[in-house]
Amino acid sequence: MDVYPTQLNLDEQGRELVIQWSDDQTRRYGFKELRDNCPCATCREKRKEAPAAPNPLQVLTPEQLVPLAVVGMRPVGNYAYAIAFSDGHDTGIYTLERLRELGRLSNDA
Repeated sequence: MDVYPTQLNLDEQGRELVIQWSDDQTRRYGFKELRDNCPCATCREKRKEAPAAPNPLQVLTPEQLVPLAVVGMRPVGNYAYAIAFSDGHDTGIYTLERLRELGRLSNDA
C-alpha cells in the first residue's frame, strides 16, 4: 500500500479515532465499528455463528460496563496496527488496507 498513516489521534471528545493519511485524507473511526470489524480469528468465527437469542439476565463484566474505547495502538511491521480496546480485547491486527476501507472521510483537515 502506497499510503500510510501520518498521524493517529482521538477526536476532541475522545469518542473516535482520527487517522491522517499520507495522501492528506483524514478518516474518522467509531470505536464500535472498529471492534465489530475485528479481524482476529476468534471474532471472525463469532461473526459466522448464528446470533444467539438475547439474554435479559446476562451478567456483564466490569469491562463491559465502561463505554467502549480504543486504549492503545501499536504498529505491526509496516503494514498494520494492533488495536487494544477497553473491553480487554487486543488481538486484532488491522491492515492499512482494512483501515482505509473502514471509517468515514472527515471534513476536518
